[in-house]
Amino acid sequence: MAEALRDLSKPIDVPLLDATVAAFYGTGSSEERHAADQILRDLQNHPDMWLQVVHILQNSQNLNTKFFALQVLENVIKYKWNVLPVEQRDGIKNYISEVIVQLSSNEASFRQERLYVNKLNIILVQLDVLLKFFPVAAYRNLTLQCLTEVAALHFGDFYNMQYVKMYTVFMLQLQAILPSGTIPDAYANGSNEEQAFIQNLALFFTSFFKNHMRTLEATPENRAALLLGIEYLIGISFVDDTEIFKVCLDYWNLFVLELFEAYNQMERTTAKMVGLQAQMVQGTVDGTLTAVQQRRQLYSGPLSKLRTLMICRMAKPEEVLIVEDENGNIVRETMKDNDVLVQYKIMRETLIYLSHLDHEDTEQQKLSMQLSGEDWSWNNLNTLCWAIGSISGSMVEEQENRFLVMVIRDLLNLCEITKGKDNKAVIASNIMYVVGQYPRFLRAHWKFLKTVVNKLFEFMHEMHPGVQDMACDTFLKIVQKCKRKFVTLQVGENEPFVSELLSNLPATIADLEPHQIHTFYESVGQMIQAESDNTKREDYLKRLMSLPNQKWAEIIGEASRSIDILKSQDVIRSVLNILQTNTSAASSLGPHFFPQISQIFLDMLTVYRMYSELVSSTISEGGPFASKTSFVKLLRSVKRESLKLIETFVDKAEDLPHLGKQFVPPMMDPVLGDYARNVPDARESEVLSLFATIINKYKGEMLEEVPRIFEAVFQCTLEMITKNFEDYPEHRLKFFSLLRAIGTHCFQALIQLSSQQLKLVMDSISWAFRHTERNIAETGLSLLLEILKNFEASGFHNQFYKTYFLTIEQEIFAVLTDTFHKPGFKLHVAVLQHLFYVVDGLTEPLWDASTTPSQYTSNAMFVRDYTIKLLSSSFPNMTPVEVAKFVDGLFSSKADLSNFKNHIRDFLVQSKEFSAQDNKDLYAEEAAALQEKEHQRMLSIPGLIAPNELQDEMVDS
Repeated sequence: MAEALRDLSKPIDVPLLDATVAAFYGTGSSEERHAADQILRDLQNHPDMWLQVVHILQNSQNLNTKFFALQVLENVIKYKWNVLPVEQRDGIKNYISEVIVQLSSNEASFRQERLYVNKLNIILVQLDVLLKFFPVAAYRNLTLQCLTEVAALHFGDFYNMQYVKMYTVFMLQLQAILPSGTIPDAYANGSNEEQAFIQNLALFFTSFFKNHMRTLEATPENRAALLLGIEYLIGISFVDDTEIFKVCLDYWNLFVLELFEAYNQMERTTAKMVGLQAQMVQGTVDGTLTAVQQRRQLYSGPLSKLRTLMICRMAKPEEVLIVEDENGNIVRETMKDNDVLVQYKIMRETLIYLSHLDHEDTEQQKLSMQLSGEDWSWNNLNTLCWAIGSISGSMVEEQENRFLVMVIRDLLNLCEITKGKDNKAVIASNIMYVVGQYPRFLRAHWKFLKTVVNKLFEFMHEMHPGVQDMACDTFLKIVQKCKRKFVTLQVGENEPFVSELLSNLPATIADLEPHQIHTFYESVGQMIQAESDNTKREDYLKRLMSLPNQKWAEIIGEASRSIDILKSQDVIRSVLNILQTNTSAASSLGPHFFPQISQIFLDMLTVYRMYSELVSSTISEGGPFASKTSFVKLLRSVKRESLKLIETFVDKAEDLPHLGKQFVPPMMDPVLGDYARNVPDARESEVLSLFATIINKYKGEMLEEVPRIFEAVFQCTLEMITKNFEDYPEHRLKFFSLLRAIGTHCFQALIQLSSQQLKLVMDSISWAFRHTERNIAETGLSLLLEILKNFEASGFHNQFYKTYFLTIEQEIFAVLTDTFHKPGFKLHVAVLQHLFYVVDGLTEPLWDASTTPSQYTSNAMFVRDYTIKLLSSSFPNMTPVEVAKFVDGLFSSKADLSNFKNHIRDFLVQSKEFSAQDNKDLYAEEAAALQEKEHQRMLSIPGLIAPNELQDEMVDS
């Protein structure tokens, strides 16, 4: 036997080797074990034995034999691996890699061979395979990520420790071959294979740290290897590759969040302990605090580098409108990049946590050379300012003030000393972004606020693409947060800023486009709205509107002499621009806009009537295609803007309903009558939304007007929208919004309808909630629920339910069990609960006594049978017992909405109709609750929700 095994000129006899190994580990005589030991020693020392390793591993079923072969391989690796031919080394590495992947591919094989896999993993590290196998095309995508994931799922503490040992060995090898500081350059100058290796390193480190960081933290020697690995990952994060950075960023976000939450919890615990004298509790808390502080100290160096990383790589926020194109030119952004916005959100959140962990270090990351111009570049300044803006609210006010004084002064100075339009445009956009993110600072520093706003006025004359838009948007954002400052007489000023602004208004807006002027008027309207003195406010409003009013008076004056002047396209555009300017101011001023709208209202209705008649005659003469001409579109734009202006004022004038209501009677014929008389293509959907707003605002006071509204819009609109689900999309939602307003606030008007008219209303509601457009279906369901509740409280409920109960139930179950209507689940449940709840209180039988047997003694008994038959036909795969159990559950849970909802949801999920679908819509309420909980968590962390996303204006300091 010994001689047969020692002849290695041919493939070794694996069964014979298995027997020898078994003899060595067996229970035989000492002579047999000694003989086997001698054979194995001779084989292990044979210079050609390593050539048999793959053959043994492939053919042996004995784990001890495989370990013997791997021991042979380890000796070769240790003493003469580098002198072996490359093809032989690659062959062994590839084979071991294949075996690991194969055995780790499913849980069963892994569990069975886990000791063998573990040994192979160690061999992989010893082979330096992570650094050398990437040029082999078949294994470029192989990393230790799969191994660490398997370890996290299946290995206990012992195996975690083994992986930590492997990791420390790997780090020693990696450090010798690829120093961490060289990674960005190595990637930039590397081959495809070398770049792929660095990409896989990112995957390895992030996966390994997620699963083993706590184990690495446990001992000093492992901590050193851990910090070294973090250094490598930070270096990889600086690599100029978006996909690699995303991998690293996702991990850094989790890492920093975990550290912050522990630190935040420590601070809350400390606060709770103030005043407590319980020594044992205090000792426990002290131990926890020490552990948290030690971890924070352990990572202080890497965290500082992470702050630098976030600043250097900060993504562009949504508010920044100018970008560098592929030719290196500064242009206005034409399309939002959603990937960049998502990346900004993650980076901003990460930097907020980093700021809370060490505010001082965050402040020191300001890169003064960049702001002084010594390290000037567009990208460097952009990312720095985006980062500065992103941490607004995370510092205490005193520190934030000190920080911002320096930043804004340096930016303004940089703008003064820098030459070149593109350079100035970049600096301007950054100034506007930063100041727009710090309303608290601006409110507390009037001189800075005034300087910033005047600088924005300068930028409004800058013709570089995007600068004017951003100046107007930033002005609006600042005014929304600081409006009281502009109407208050500040120390050292002769008049409130708003008065000074209004005096210079023509010059300030001289170079702005119409849409920018509208934003400007909305901003100034915000200021005027903050003025509490009625006389001053009306004077400011008059001065603000003097320019558009002057132009309006000229047009109306000329029209009084020759009506044809209103047909000029230039005049139509002027009218449209004036109305849009009024709408912008009205949106800010609300009820305080009354003096202005009163001044132009009747003339506006006259223009509306004339343009409407012109549209109708043009379409009548030219046919459907006439509605697509630029002339008709322009006329209709004026009509729409007129309606929008009235709706905006009514919507904002809720505190003074008598002001808005007086505008309703004059509109009845010019607006409602025009809608009824017009051809369908000339009917403005804004008429429907305007009267929905009016009814929602004035509620029961509009009851007398509802019949006329109903007569003017109901039948003709239904004829437009019920032919299919596509035509007149704007009319659809607005029609049902109007119907909902009537059903909610003027329900008495529905009761007064004839049975034919009420049936038409109910049919239209059913048509709405069967609609595949989510907003329309939701509006129809909400309207149905309102009507059901109102009929329940009226004296007509028996008659109503006798007519519509079964139809409504059938229709609701149809959409409830249709996967296209899953977003309506919450309202479906609410309607069904209402039906099942009211059925016991109905005194009229719901069945037809002339066709239905008289075995029913109650409506509940009848509805139970009816529902079982209805659902049995819809779900033939379910047994009658299952259906009956579900229906009985509806009756037993009808008094508890939560249980009722869960019962229906369980039924849908268990049915075959829904089992293979994405059912997140069925859990939308729970998801919303989680979102609200997350929102509250974010509110509790200063800066995590940006100050400009909070309420418009906090109390001025």
